[in-house]
Amino acid sequence: MPQDPATGLMLAALALEAVFGWPDWLYRRIGHPVGWLGAVIALCDARLNRPWQSQRSRFLCGAAASIAVIASAAGTAALIVAAVPPGWPGLIVTALCAASLIAGRSLYDHVAAVATPLATGELAGARTAVARIVGRDPAQLDEAGVARAAIESLAENMSDGVIAPLFWGLLFGLPGLAAYKAVNTLDSMIGHRTARHLAFGGFAARLDDVANLVPARLTGLLLAVAALSPAALVTMLRDARRHRSPNAGWPEAAMAGAIGVRLSGPRAYQGRIAAEPWLNGGAPDPDAGAIRRALALYVRALLIVAAALLALLLGQGWR
Repeated sequence: MPQDPATGLMLAALALEAVFGWPDWLYRRIGHPVGWLGAVIALCDARLNRPWQSQRSRFLCGAAASIAVIASAAGTAALIVAAVPPGWPGLIVTALCAASLIAGRSLYDHVAAVATPLATGELAGARTAVARIVGRDPAQLDEAGVARAAIESLAENMSDGVIAPLFWGLLFGLPGLAAYKAVNTLDSMIGHRTARHLAFGGFAARLDDVANLVPARLTGLLLAVAALSPAALVTMLRDARRHRSPNAGWPEAAMAGAIGVRLSGPRAYQGRIAAEPWLNGGAPDPDAGAIRRALALYVRALLIVAAALLALLLGQGWR
């Protein structure tokens, strides 16, 4: 066993998720851990987020609920770690649990499902596929808009769904990975700037920004390295801060520079136009081919991550 079991755990989890993902037959029977988290968060939102309360009260209730959800996720993971047998059997069990909280293969599959119909001119099918991974109105998207949405989702979720879980898992093992996943799920469900969630989800949104601060920048750098592209690094350093998110702009700008397209820009959310600035604005719009290039870059980047984890593991030695 490695001296630091977290390294072996993250490498095993990354490999297991890449090979098996979360099988459909298993999902049909028991759902998914993120879905379990989502159900708890939805219950907290329904029971504790009362419109008649003051904004301060709603913020405090949301903060308390968020802390409880995060502590429950980390505590459950810690109990699993404590309960499994030592050595390889325990590593396999914890790696299977950790793999369920990483979204490398599922992200690839969802984005590839957009490229396939788009490449054959089936815009309606591409819109349907992209609607599964983004929140913007797909009916308002032309071919370039669909491609942009898919590539942006790939870049941002590479950080949120793969690199950040691995980062926190390396630091704190399975409990750290589970805690991060709870933070990220909270943000995706209640961290919105809407009348209902601005106060109640404010704590979760800010915590998610902090949790992704380092991983987002690491993801952007990783994409630039995987592309062997100075343009990716230049675009990231120039444009990342233009994004409305303090974190998403880093991997998205790096991806835009790496594959030579423009991303972000104006888009429709719930019937209104959000005037977002362009990333790599002088480049052409993406198409299905750009999605394929982005997916190939994504795979190369994750192979670099796997190689780095393996090198770290071998450098730690075995006992």
